[in-house]
Amino acid sequence: MRLTLSYALFAVTAGALALAVVYVGMRYIPNYPLTSSNPRYRSDAPSRQEILDSLLTAGGYALALMTAVGLAGGWLIAGRVLRPLQDITRAAHAAAGGALEHRIALTGPRDEFTDLSDAFDEMLERLQRSFEAQQRFAANASHELRTPLAITRTMLQVAAADPAGQDWGKLVTRLQDTNQRGIEISEALLQLADLGHTPPDLAPVDLADTTREALAAVHDEARASGTTLTADLRPAPTTGNPVLLRQAAVNLLHNALRHNLPAGGRVTVTTGPDPEQSGRVRLAVANTGPHLTPQAVATFTEPFLRGRGRTAETDPARRGHGLGLAIVAAVTEAHHGELRLTPDPAGGLLVTLALPQTPPAGPAGPAGPAGSGG
Repeated sequence: MRLTLSYALFAVTAGALALAVVYVGMRYIPNYPLTSSNPRYRSDAPSRQEILDSLLTAGGYALALMTAVGLAGGWLIAGRVLRPLQDITRAAHAAAGGALEHRIALTGPRDEFTDLSDAFDEMLERLQRSFEAQQRFAANASHELRTPLAITRTMLQVAAADPAGQDWGKLVTRLQDTNQRGIEISEALLQLADLGHTPPDLAPVDLADTTREALAAVHDEARASGTTLTADLRPAPTTGNPVLLRQAAVNLLHNALRHNLPAGGRVTVTTGPDPEQSGRVRLAVANTGPHLTPQAVATFTEPFLRGRGRTAETDPARRGHGLGLAIVAAVTEAHHGELRLTPDPAGGLLVTLALPQTPPAGPAGPAGPAGSGG
């Protein structure tokens, strides 16, 4: 209605201005009776006042007609122009009701409405992916937390049914192990939640230093599994949280070691400038292992998904919670970086954590590679 009235007002105003210009121009006509130049015609021409009166009368009818045409035409034009907004409004109501799969898919020439429609469809698609991921996360988290509780309940029920036939030392050890697993899952979930809501404290840090600390933390595990661990640590100055970046490096190394099947494979760790993107530094961890498809690799950063899906390893040394790469992805996002997962055609996985490069805080020391084998 507002657009209709605006169109009609514009048409009437334009007609009134045109009439005013003609009226003002007519006032410069001489105000005396005019006669024909042919003496045979004696009838006098109308005077200026008569012409002005006739002009005002005709102009009034014209303005009334323009008002009617402006209202009718404005209503039709406004309805046609605003029709795409009705489709967008229906889609918004459908999305508010939970139908996130609905898409507008507006057709027609490219204009502001099609741009708005495409942006709305993109928003709905992202909301749908996020909502489905949250549903999977809640279901998987419930399953992961229920498993140790169910195991604990079963062991306690068995012990209560036959107290005399229990190896209490072994039972207590199993209960402690199961309880510790539940605590680790809860702590990992809390860490993942904190990374999504609390911005980390940032400071100048070198990825080579944090990676060196992470290598020391997993050295014994690499030796026990018979995995050859090789590192080439070149300076990679960035701005970040040293604790979180060290945790991300440890998670990447744990992931490479525990999914390095068969045993006795290799893990290669490198830091330095990112060769794929200028102005960035990277931490790259590559491991040998089974052949992986790009479709499977794309799901590895989803919580509780492991290399074998959502099935935990039976070997305690290789068993994880399925949250390692999810935490690495959250740490990377909190540092405005990029996490790239690339399957190796020969088998295994290459994980690259790329962060914005910053100048080192002090004079750079010698940049020699550091290597270790295990």
